[in-house]
Amino acid sequence: MKKKPVASAKTATQTAAKSTAKAAAPAAATRAAKIDDKLIKLGLRSDMDKVLHLPLRYEDETEIRSISEAGFIFGRSVQVEGVVTACEVAFRPRRQLVVTISDDSGQLVMRFLNFYGSQVKQMAEGNRVRARGEVRHGFFGAEMVHPSYKMVTEGAPLPSALTPVYPAGEGLSQTLLRKTIIDAMARIEWRDTLSEQLRSSLDLMSFEPAVRLLHNPPPDIDESVLADRSHAAWVRMKFDELLAQQLSMKRAQIARREKGAAVLPTIGKLSKAFLKQLPFSLTAAQQRVLEEVRADLKQSFPMQRLLQGDVGSGKTVVAAIAAAQAIDSGFQAVLMAPTEILADQHFRKIAGWMEPLGVNVAWLTGSLKKKEKLEAKARIESGVAQLIIGTHALIQEDVQFSKLGLVIVDEQHRFGVGQRLVLRNKGLDASAAAAQQKIPHQLMMSATPIPRTLAMTYYADLEVSVIDELPPGRTPIVTRVIDQNRRDEVIERVHAAALEGRQVYWVCPLIEESEALQLQTATDTHQTLVAALPDLQVGLVHGRMKPADKQQVMDAFTRGDIHVLVATTVIEVGVDVPNASLMVIEHAERFGLSQLHQLRGRVGRGSTASVCLLLYQGPLGMVAKQRLRIMRESTDGFEIARKDLEIRGPGEFLGARQSGQAMLRFADLETDQWLVDRARDLAQTLLRDDPATVGAHLARWLGAREDYLKV
Repeated sequence: MKKKPVASAKTATQTAAKSTAKAAAPAAATRAAKIDDKLIKLGLRSDMDKVLHLPLRYEDETEIRSISEAGFIFGRSVQVEGVVTACEVAFRPRRQLVVTISDDSGQLVMRFLNFYGSQVKQMAEGNRVRARGEVRHGFFGAEMVHPSYKMVTEGAPLPSALTPVYPAGEGLSQTLLRKTIIDAMARIEWRDTLSEQLRSSLDLMSFEPAVRLLHNPPPDIDESVLADRSHAAWVRMKFDELLAQQLSMKRAQIARREKGAAVLPTIGKLSKAFLKQLPFSLTAAQQRVLEEVRADLKQSFPMQRLLQGDVGSGKTVVAAIAAAQAIDSGFQAVLMAPTEILADQHFRKIAGWMEPLGVNVAWLTGSLKKKEKLEAKARIESGVAQLIIGTHALIQEDVQFSKLGLVIVDEQHRFGVGQRLVLRNKGLDASAAAAQQKIPHQLMMSATPIPRTLAMTYYADLEVSVIDELPPGRTPIVTRVIDQNRRDEVIERVHAAALEGRQVYWVCPLIEESEALQLQTATDTHQTLVAALPDLQVGLVHGRMKPADKQQVMDAFTRGDIHVLVATTVIEVGVDVPNASLMVIEHAERFGLSQLHQLRGRVGRGSTASVCLLLYQGPLGMVAKQRLRIMRESTDGFEIARKDLEIRGPGEFLGARQSGQAMLRFADLETDQWLVDRARDLAQTLLRDDPATVGAHLARWLGAREDYLKV
């Protein structure tokens, strides 16, 4: 019998290698997919997205200082290199990794409070480390806490350029980001979207050299002009970003004007009767804004107007008169508010004006019983309900309108873009041909005044109306900043005010104990005030109460049955109790400026002199001190908004995640206003004369994100 040949060692090795390669391929693909997912979460989908992911800052790793020299460099990072002479995990005062390195001049301790087991192995004695951080002098001499570091061999070359540090997400190292960006730069089309003539007239650097410099700046560059973003390369990036935003907004405005809307021309019987029955006259500012809105409603393209005004300036009346014009013209109007308390305030006020004039007003919120919801939806769909007021419940799929002509969104920045879009699309007739589709007019209201520069940049596709005058008879609010240690004095003041017949708000930031923040809670404060003020009625309202219970408390406060209302920020907007003239805000240092101003606006609505007491817990940080000082010195919402923008920046000011607007990553509205003006002017010229450049520039800077800006 013939023996089968035995496979050679070489053949066996090849077979094993192929098998290993087959197993490794899916694993590598899985790793790559995971990395792609992480990049997408960071907003990096295309190669151009990656190339435009510019550094936050730079680290100078082009030189090494001796350990002894580094010990005399204060207040800035320095790079050293040494051999590990000791590495141990210490447990006092807390668990930490302590690594000692040394060079010919001395030794330095590297301290890691958070670390992995792999780092302990990495830092084995005898290994060479290059570390960068700020040197401070601790109990055991020179040390760096959580330095950036890498393991090197002796004589390893130094970088020839500054090292970029990129915005990063979880699981994305700087090394990975740098490699990803370098790879993307090798693949993209570098053609400049702006012609040489345009660049020359605007004194702008070319696109490719600007981007390459920012990712790989030479070592002799002035670091300060990179840090403050005044370098010509940064100016080009900021201009391009602003131009893309202006083009997108203006193009959205043009596209909107090409769509059809119901023409609402009639200022008829209802509108006239409404104005006649009001117990007050409109201010000159309200009158001016009303004329702007009325003119928009008569157009055959959809109104997209932002109505902004300070707390108590009378935006609701203007919105109600606009609704009357829609109803006079034979259409439905809808008003959506972000909270049930605010929606209820609108319903009570507007229904109180409208129902006596024969208007059928419907109320729709999530807390209604099933039968009531079905009845309200039937009235809305049949067209019996002419004015509909409610919350997010209005955008549910089963809510259909008969003939929707006007959409009013209050506190519009609290709704996501998608939510506003759903409500707008409720007015479309699905059976009509695309060319005959009519989009409802939109009036968005905000009591958070938006500074002019911000409005010009982020609302370039909207018309903006401003009510910049308060109704007569409003008394100015006096604001005092008081240390938390004087609570007893504040409680005495609350008692005195209540005995004089005035009502009081006491606002707390949390409703349950938080060990981390150690804040006084609303429930605890309520119990404290009930015990301290036995002769007064003290109420409590917060976001986790059932809507019916919440409303019961609010009704009792409105009637005057409750003297002191302890509340969380559910009373931030819309609550209107003229007899309430004292506001106490607990832990005021924890609130933003806009929120403090909104809360303060709950008082000062009657003829009695009003006071707002801001209780704070020291010691205060710099930003908290700034906020409280601004609140004490100003009651002008626009001035407060301008200061708030300075402190927080545009993204956080507008609520970037909620608004859906393209937040500026590189430009700064305070320092780069000159660029905003140039970008706006060029955008208008390009849209008129050069559609090819418009398309190329938007594709580069916004890609698929442009549609998100068209709401």
